[in-house]
Amino acid sequence: MATAAMKSQVAAKWQEAFERLNGDAPGISGLIQFSEAWAISIRFLRPFDINSPPVDANGRHTGKDLAAALPAFNLLKQAKKLAALLNAFLEDVRQNFYLIENEIKEYMARFEDTASVHEIRSLIARLVQWFSAWAPPEELGPTVFQAYTLHFQTRLLSALPPTFTSGFKELCAAFLAPPPDQLDEAVEASIAQAPSAWDSRDHARLWAHLHLLGLVERYETIIASVGYEYIEDYVLKTCTGEWGKPMLEGLRIWMSEKVVPWLLHIYARGATTTEEARAMLQGVGSRFDFHINKTLCDLRTREIFDIIIDYPDSMGALQDLRDCLHRVDQRANLVKSLRKLNFKRLLHPGAETKLILQQYVTTIKCLRIIDPPGVLLYKVADPIRRYLRDRPDTIRSIVANLVGDDEESGDSLIDEAEAVPIQQQNFDDYADPNWEPEPIDAGPEFRANKPSDVISTLVSIYDSKDLFVKELQVLLAQRLLMLPKDGTDRVERERRNVEILKIRFGEAALQVCEVMLRDMTESRRIDTHIQSQKAFNLHPTIISRHFWPELESSELIMPGQFRKMQEEYAHEYAVFKPDKRLQWMPHLGTVQLELELEDRTIEAEVPPLEAAFIELFSERPTWTLDELIASVGSVDRAAAVKALSTWIDLGVLKEEPENIFILLEREEEGQAASTRVRDTAKAGTFIHSLSQIPLIEVPALSGPQVQIAEQMRVYWKFIEGMLTNLGSLPIDRIQTMLKFAPGYDKSPEQLASFLDAARREGLLVVRDGLWRLNSDRNAP
Repeated sequence: MATAAMKSQVAAKWQEAFERLNGDAPGISGLIQFSEAWAISIRFLRPFDINSPPVDANGRHTGKDLAAALPAFNLLKQAKKLAALLNAFLEDVRQNFYLIENEIKEYMARFEDTASVHEIRSLIARLVQWFSAWAPPEELGPTVFQAYTLHFQTRLLSALPPTFTSGFKELCAAFLAPPPDQLDEAVEASIAQAPSAWDSRDHARLWAHLHLLGLVERYETIIASVGYEYIEDYVLKTCTGEWGKPMLEGLRIWMSEKVVPWLLHIYARGATTTEEARAMLQGVGSRFDFHINKTLCDLRTREIFDIIIDYPDSMGALQDLRDCLHRVDQRANLVKSLRKLNFKRLLHPGAETKLILQQYVTTIKCLRIIDPPGVLLYKVADPIRRYLRDRPDTIRSIVANLVGDDEESGDSLIDEAEAVPIQQQNFDDYADPNWEPEPIDAGPEFRANKPSDVISTLVSIYDSKDLFVKELQVLLAQRLLMLPKDGTDRVERERRNVEILKIRFGEAALQVCEVMLRDMTESRRIDTHIQSQKAFNLHPTIISRHFWPELESSELIMPGQFRKMQEEYAHEYAVFKPDKRLQWMPHLGTVQLELELEDRTIEAEVPPLEAAFIELFSERPTWTLDELIASVGSVDRAAAVKALSTWIDLGVLKEEPENIFILLEREEEGQAASTRVRDTAKAGTFIHSLSQIPLIEVPALSGPQVQIAEQMRVYWKFIEGMLTNLGSLPIDRIQTMLKFAPGYDKSPEQLASFLDAARREGLLVVRDGLWRLNSDRNAP
């Protein structure tokens, strides 16, 4: 049972409530007035079907009389019953919201049937009508209105079907895209149905309605995606394949003219001044600018391989990519994309080494524009460098580029802006006032592998530059031995190349090249002197064996008058230089011949083997293939057949039967046409006009080079021991360790000469600049 205290407390509360509702009115008259005011307020606020408004007994629309309802609202305020009134009102809204849900279903059904965004626009306008019809008057205060707004928006968002999202997105896109020809057919049809609804003045009204219904906050991501897709479409349409000039600044101008006005309606609706609007758009504007940069960066990343190929015509795209990477963090994507494209389109057996090197050099130049510190280059170049290191002709291709070996294309790195020494490492100078720390994404080996220029980068593919120096010597030797008789200008050109390469590789490294160039000059001087003593149709090139790369040997023996000329020339040379002798290399060079036959004369410039064979036919007109090969020494059978086919093509010989060759003193019918096709051909018997055959100059006595080689043999055991214990070593490591040997004072170039001699004797093997012992060897 209730206690006396509880009964007293309940009675007090009852009395307090009664006095608050009844007021100072006598009896219960105040309570009756409150009851009437409650009924009036409920009736006034009760939601109704706007399609069937309430009518009186006579069928007339009654509407809402705010003036009559205001005293009731004031009485409820005095009684502090607005909260209860609000709860009752919101419950009525909940119970009658099915009316709105029914209309939503009707509009969405029509949208799904017609795909017309006009249905979405009409639905939004209709929802605003429902909202306004059910909204409480302002006299009840902002609290009541805000509670109603939140309740209505919550009910509305839960009532919208999933298909509304796609329709809402199409509606936003239609208001963003200004020209109708950019809209799809459904949007064009909706514009045709209600053109006034698409007037630009309707934008503000639409976004005001969307804010009122809470759709902007709910679908903010959808709205932003519309702007992003519009930007993406424009960037792809205007910037794809356009690499000649920067596009980023133009895209920003376009956004300020086309996209920002659209954003003003959404995100700066209440702004009254330009400064206020700018402040309200600062956040969203930054996001849209970021998206422009990201879209352009993604596009250029996909195009990066072709952009590099098109360099320097693609400088604008490279500048855009550089600026975009400062704004968006897409460096890792760029590296990944370029490496993938390189593997797919470049680093495969079908690509020539020369083309790979050209693309690599262009990649170096382009990535230095995008990322001057070189971090991206370091990451992209690593697979290319490893692939080139495994290709057997990489060194030769690089060297050919260094000295401009490709005369047709004219490609050469020798004339690059400034010749600087090759640098293997580049260490930090912390005392430099302009020193900057490495980029955050730089690897631990980044600085140590950062060459200073393009040529240094190419040379740094290998651990030692000695490989390039050796290849330079071989290539220079080949180029010099292929020079024509009047090749003084070419010699000077090679001399100029060597002088420039000295700056990059060092004076000592190219001393052998200097000797080869001096040999060319000295050879012409010697030949001029000998020709002054006795005229010869023979003009040899005399070279020093110890300073030229090892030339291919041959057992070819020149017959007849060729051998006689060689012997006479060697005799005159011995008179001029009694301390030296000549070792002929008859398989090298060219021979200019004039063949006198019975009915014709033929002039031809051929290799020595062809000249040797045709000389033999002056002895007798018919030879077998085996007899010809035996008469000129041991030569390859395939080379012999090829040499004889030259004279068959010129109509001088014929093969009948197989492997039996007959001299044609008279031209056979049907061969005249083929003879006239050759510019160098006329025909004849054998008068030798000019022969050009390289020679090897060998000292008869031990010179300084022989003495140095003999001295180096003392240290062979040291070299053999360190290679046995440590395996493969570069030449600079061998030189460093030999300095601990007693009395060792030889230069790296002298050590290199000795190691190369040991390689020729089969004691050592070298690969990629690393020397190791040959498994089958004997001590020198």
